[in-house]
Amino acid sequence: MQDTEGGRALDILTEALGSMRTAYPSSVRTEGRAPWALRLPPVLGAGFHVVLYGTCWLLPLGGRDGAQSHEPVALSPGDVVFLRDGGGHVLADHPDTPPVDSHACRVHDGSPIGTLSLGGEGARTSLLCGNYHLDQGRPHPMVRQLPALIHLPTRHGRHPELAAAVQLLGTELENPRIGSAGIVPALIDSLLLYILRAWFEDQPAATAAGWAAALRDAAVAPALAAIHEAPSTPWTVEALADRAGLSRAAFARRFTSMVGEPPMAYLTRWRMTTAARLLRESEAPLTSVAAQTGYGSEYAFAKAFKREFGQAPGGYRREARAA
Repeated sequence: MQDTEGGRALDILTEALGSMRTAYPSSVRTEGRAPWALRLPPVLGAGFHVVLYGTCWLLPLGGRDGAQSHEPVALSPGDVVFLRDGGGHVLADHPDTPPVDSHACRVHDGSPIGTLSLGGEGARTSLLCGNYHLDQGRPHPMVRQLPALIHLPTRHGRHPELAAAVQLLGTELENPRIGSAGIVPALIDSLLLYILRAWFEDQPAATAAGWAAALRDAAVAPALAAIHEAPSTPWTVEALADRAGLSRAAFARRFTSMVGEPPMAYLTRWRMTTAARLLRESEAPLTSVAAQTGYGSEYAFAKAFKREFGQAPGGYRREARAA
């Protein structure tokens, strides 16, 4: 991606992920000495692992105790794994090592995060394991199109920004100092963007499809940027097509094939997503939320919101605050 296009795509990526966040990430440092194997249950959101030291195997989606949709994945120092749906899996020094359940292992408090230790006296592996709390009940279509498992090696000069983030995390976790308690959570939070940016940039431009193509497409990317930047604008398919330099029909077909839904459906989705965030995170009155999301009256906004979320905006705000 060119710099301008890359910046616009990253902004859309940031906003899409932000719309799904329900809490800060949770994480633990896992220290294993061979033989060791840890069975991790499904989590709400998306799981991730970073190999800080040593090697191990990941047996996706239940490992040997359930149906696998992937072969075991060999992991090396610096490797990063992202599990889109937070599916259960096993981490182990070897695929044949019998696993123990994570809930049977004690997490020891520490700075800046807790540590889980297991295994014998053999070779050491150190990982950062955790999950991003993402609302899977209303996933953004960009996230829904990602592979169930993303494996990103960072050795040999691949993904330099992601590699730098991994190295910083490793340094802070190995030798915590003043400020580590604030630095590590911030690095973990930003790691998600590094992971997804690295994956999107890995997709060859000539064969990219879906959102991987949409974020670089000369017609669709500017339309997405316009919707994200100004959801209150009374956009029409014609107006967005004019910005793209295409006919209405050609633009609608192109947008729908890449994004996964028609332009006006995505506009409504993003307006409702923006409204939900404003209701959760601000004290803005409903009239202001309605105006910021393109609705001329509180009544029209409330009707659209209830159709999308199944409850009135006021009730949604109260439930979100209580949670």
